[in-house]
Amino acid sequence: MNNLFSAFQFLTVLPFGRNRKFDAPKTIPYFPIVGLFIGLIVACGDVILSSLWPTPIVSLLDVLLLAVISGGLHLDGLGDSADGLLSHRDKGQILHIMKDSRIGAMGLIAIFFALAIKWAGIQHITENRILYLFIIPSYARGSMMLGMKFLQYGRPGAGIGTDFFSNKISLYSMVSILLPIIISIFLGIPSVWLNASFVLVALLMLFYYKWKMNCITGDMIGAMAETEEAILFMVAGLGAR
Repeated sequence: MNNLFSAFQFLTVLPFGRNRKFDAPKTIPYFPIVGLFIGLIVACGDVILSSLWPTPIVSLLDVLLLAVISGGLHLDGLGDSADGLLSHRDKGQILHIMKDSRIGAMGLIAIFFALAIKWAGIQHITENRILYLFIIPSYARGSMMLGMKFLQYGRPGAGIGTDFFSNKISLYSMVSILLPIIISIFLGIPSVWLNASFVLVALLMLFYYKWKMNCITGDMIGAMAETEEAILFMVAGLGAR
């Protein structure tokens, strides 16, 4: 349970107390579980808020709730990654840019588009809305595990992600990534599109990171989570017309 609580402490702002020892690698298998809990909060919030406001406003509040629960951790990573990766600099300069606490134009644009896509996708989910809100945050946190598994860390000895790469992730420890996939069966045929999109986005980002940097950083891991979440919500809104 300590490792599960540690995962909550790292990925959310929820008050789970403090553990005496933070074993980063052992928290990784719990990332999708934390995502399901986040999704449960958002889904419950969506039901309550829907009795007060129309769908566009409720969808916007859902997006804000997702950002607040995570403390903006992944959005910050998305902004920093966009500033660095889209700067057309060499690897060393890109890593330096991503480490800068200031945010540039590309970072702001990336964050704006991610939030806008989430809002647009969520408000057009006409069927299984609660189920989508429940599982998609878990897919996003699961994608972080893939980045840690298949790419080497780009800041050895430094950076927030150092501890997570101290031990290689085993395939067994990644079993939890199947949780949202299994639950998605209740969607019926749309689960095929959702899972295919999850795999495709993850592969494209991993190949891009490999080609561009041949490594990954904490910011880039956060960018994977935000990108997956945005695209999957957009896919969930397919067929609304």
